[in-house]
Amino acid sequence: MNKKDLSESDIKAKFITPAILNSGWDEQTQIGREIFFTDGRIYVKGKLTARGKRKFADYILFYKPNVPIAIIEAKDNKHSIKSGIQQALGYANTLDIPCVFSSNGDGFCFHDKTATDGTIEKEIALDEFPSPEELWKKYKKYKGIETEEVEEIAKQDYFQDNSGKTPRYYQQIAINRTIEAVAKGQNRILLVMATGCGKTYTAFHLIWRLWKSGAKKRILFLADRTALIDQTFRKDFAPFKEAMTIIKKKKIDTAYNIYLALYQGLSDSKSEDAYKQFSPDFFDLIIIDECHRGSAKEDSKWREILAYFDKATHVGLTATPKETTEVSNIDYFGEPIYTYSLKQGIDDGFLAPYKVVKVTLDIDAEGWRPPIGFLDKNGNPVEDRIYNRTDFDKNIVVDERRQSVANKITEFLKGYDRFAKSIVFCIDIEHAEGMRTELANTNSDLFSQNNKYVMQITGDNEEGKRELDSFINPSEPYPVIATTSKLMTTGVDAQTCKLIVLDSNIGSMTEFKQIIGRGTRINEEYGKTYFTIMDFRNVTNLFADPDFDGDPVMIKQINEDDDLSGVEDETTEEIITDILDGEEIEFPEEPDYPEIEGGGDIINEPSGKIRVNGVPVKIVNERIQYLGTDGKIITESLKDYTKNNITKHYQTLEKFLTHWNKAEKKEAIIQELEEQGIFFDALKEEVGKDFDPFDLICHLAFEAKPLTRKERANNVKKRNYFTKYGEKAQTILNSLLDKYAEDGLLTIESTEVLKLDPLNKLGTPMELIQAFGGKQQYLSALKELETELYNSIA
Repeated sequence: MNKKDLSESDIKAKFITPAILNSGWDEQTQIGREIFFTDGRIYVKGKLTARGKRKFADYILFYKPNVPIAIIEAKDNKHSIKSGIQQALGYANTLDIPCVFSSNGDGFCFHDKTATDGTIEKEIALDEFPSPEELWKKYKKYKGIETEEVEEIAKQDYFQDNSGKTPRYYQQIAINRTIEAVAKGQNRILLVMATGCGKTYTAFHLIWRLWKSGAKKRILFLADRTALIDQTFRKDFAPFKEAMTIIKKKKIDTAYNIYLALYQGLSDSKSEDAYKQFSPDFFDLIIIDECHRGSAKEDSKWREILAYFDKATHVGLTATPKETTEVSNIDYFGEPIYTYSLKQGIDDGFLAPYKVVKVTLDIDAEGWRPPIGFLDKNGNPVEDRIYNRTDFDKNIVVDERRQSVANKITEFLKGYDRFAKSIVFCIDIEHAEGMRTELANTNSDLFSQNNKYVMQITGDNEEGKRELDSFINPSEPYPVIATTSKLMTTGVDAQTCKLIVLDSNIGSMTEFKQIIGRGTRINEEYGKTYFTIMDFRNVTNLFADPDFDGDPVMIKQINEDDDLSGVEDETTEEIITDILDGEEIEFPEEPDYPEIEGGGDIINEPSGKIRVNGVPVKIVNERIQYLGTDGKIITESLKDYTKNNITKHYQTLEKFLTHWNKAEKKEAIIQELEEQGIFFDALKEEVGKDFDPFDLICHLAFEAKPLTRKERANNVKKRNYFTKYGEKAQTILNSLLDKYAEDGLLTIESTEVLKLDPLNKLGTPMELIQAFGGKQQYLSALKELETELYNSIA
């Protein structure tokens, strides 16, 4: 067989794989074939979701497991040797790999990122493919590994068991870069990884490899939540077994290698600091989880712990580094050694996308001024001034406002899923307590069945805190709705949280991103593939800040007449969008109420809130905003959004028609556009259900009059072009046209259509194909039928 006739799979099997093996690569441990390194972005269509394409490399070559050093993109022999190099370079940049190859079976194009002689790219023969040691030398050069001591640490094995679980590509990069930095003597390291990306799992492999290599012998893992410590001990860190302990009640035992501790458990204001029971040089590695919190502040007690163990290597982990004039992670740790953003996590399909429902209350937007002589619930006159969004629930409690918020939350859940885990973020503990009551009233049917349906989970509420584990446990149905203030803003692994309600004046980007992170985890087993943000305070304006890097799937503002019970089915919500409100609002910083875990008294919240009722509250404004093709936020219709997205790919109608007619299967074009955020089901709802994607595109993007499927089918029948076929073949083609008019093009493109009514009444699939003389002739006839269907624009 001619080499040009071989498939890509044949080229790999006959030429590329043998060339790699002949160069000394181990097939079992060093050669990864067709490795998928992303999960494919989740796209949302109403209540339905679909995955986009997963990225995969034909070959990734590993010096050791989880240490990738080369990537190869394969093509069939109809392509040139170099045809895959740009694709491979894109993957290599993502995967942090220095050696990049492309091959069509004739040889290799080798792109060497370490080349210094001016020959960064060259062609080599099949028998010249480099050995593992040759490429390892290039990897060391790329990474700046210059001594044997550093190399031995960088080569240390990852932890492996029988579970089959291995780090994702971004975790590999974070682990390998940190290990190499530590080995080279860097003592302050910052890793930025979006919430839900597995920072603790990453920390485990960091500690394991440094511990096993002997580079670090005593390690301290610092966190600020008891739940985080317990969760880490039971799950990710479990392989450390008897070498690990949790420091509790300030009892110190120096016989262990791995220590887990709360900041509060080592240092507080009530007694002598426990950390001083260790010598200053006891630990040689400290991992600081959620380091955007206390450790960023120069004068914090937490920073005192780090200063005491200043000879140790400090590795900070956070999703949200803090950078203000008073607080800085980068000032302490230096620039992040690696950043994996929320946007990247959503694009890769490892994190959940989200919708945004913006609800604007009239008293929030316009403010409320009490009428002359207006009395509060205690019979006292209310100060005559304008109360606005930042006042409500902080300085003044309006019963009707809270009732409106609870009604909208309940309305949404009734139309979506009344047992969807939901977190309502409130101004303070009193507000959380009040919202619990309002939500219990609006959900009295379910609350009467189980009074854990709605629970207040705040720092002062023991009953609620005891239910936190049940709330975050996917298999536990209750609690369903949690009202909170500060307690659940960070470190709560709420895998199945599907609704986040913002009714708090959040002015900190760090806090905002942490709160959004409560919903970004995916749990497909329990149907969690995306989440919804319901915003009552215009907090989602922060999405428009350049410091925020995530793109929501939808944003919709709600007015009084909108019924949220069907919001998940509205076609306008099926569009990829972002957020911009057009105005800048500055919210005052909220007071930090101390966590009670590990010591410290609860400080009473500000008292003296004004409490009123009898205030009419309405819901106003409706606006939909979209992410423009230029990356900026614009307000436009669904049709305009679609037009801009399509014309980005096909500048003219002629270019689109050429691409459409050349495509072997039109389904590929439709899938490509859907993966880029165009959902044809939504367009059919707005333009018409009887149009197929071709006419929707031509009409919306290029202003051509659309033809219905039935009109196109009848036009073909009028031409009577298929008289050249036999009588049975003509009958089959007519039936295919009828099927197209009924169900659309994608149905007739598949040979499965021959098994469906009415074609199955004409004979078996084989008999129908034989009416054309064989499969190739049938496919040719189908191709001609498609050409006739689309050979004219009305």
